[in-house]
Amino acid sequence: MFSRLKEEIAVVFDRDPAARNTWEVITCYPGFHAALIHRLSHKLWQGGFKWLARFISHFGRWITGIEIHPGAHIGRRFFIDHGMGVVIGETSLIGDDCTLYHGVTLGGTSWAKGKRHPTLGNRVVVGAGAKILGPIEIGDGAKVGSNAVVVKPVPAGATAIGIPARIVESHENGRFAAYAVARDANDPMAQAIQELMNHSIETDRQLERLVAELRRLEAQGEAQGRTQFDRTT
Repeated sequence: MFSRLKEEIAVVFDRDPAARNTWEVITCYPGFHAALIHRLSHKLWQGGFKWLARFISHFGRWITGIEIHPGAHIGRRFFIDHGMGVVIGETSLIGDDCTLYHGVTLGGTSWAKGKRHPTLGNRVVVGAGAKILGPIEIGDGAKVGSNAVVVKPVPAGATAIGIPARIVESHENGRFAAYAVARDANDPMAQAIQELMNHSIETDRQLERLVAELRRLEAQGEAQGRTQFDRTT
């Protein structure tokens, strides 16, 4: 029990540079509190104490602003940074070493019984405000960008951004990416807009050169005209 507690505390220091000491983590980190409360409520849920599990989960939501259904399965070294507004549905499955930022929703798209919430593999990072909806799978090491809306599976190691989310290239070499933002995420839409902007800038430069050349030729013509006039007079 104490080894697991130490593990949960160590995760905060690993992923939040603002953490200063253990006492601060224990007393002031809602993500840490939410994870501990969920461990308890989940055990009660599995033991058949459904109402008590829901009540404890509800209490956890009240003091942390994080709503985790006691039926959700969450792996080890789970970390929620800031945390306010996080919602994790009943049939969600979350692997080990996953990180969620504030405003994340792991939600369902159906009122039917059974699996209706997402499955996150190991080492998944979900950026602030992202919504992952439906019984879809997010592969190991995948990243979901801030404010993305994901309704289709994301392959392992991929990065998904946008609304609706699309897969983009990422070359982070396995490093943790704060807010799930890849440094060189090759967004096709952003690339197209950038190419249009570059083309517009180059066109403006060509027009400037053309206008400058016309003015030069005009000035040269005027000078030649004055020279010829002076000779005739």
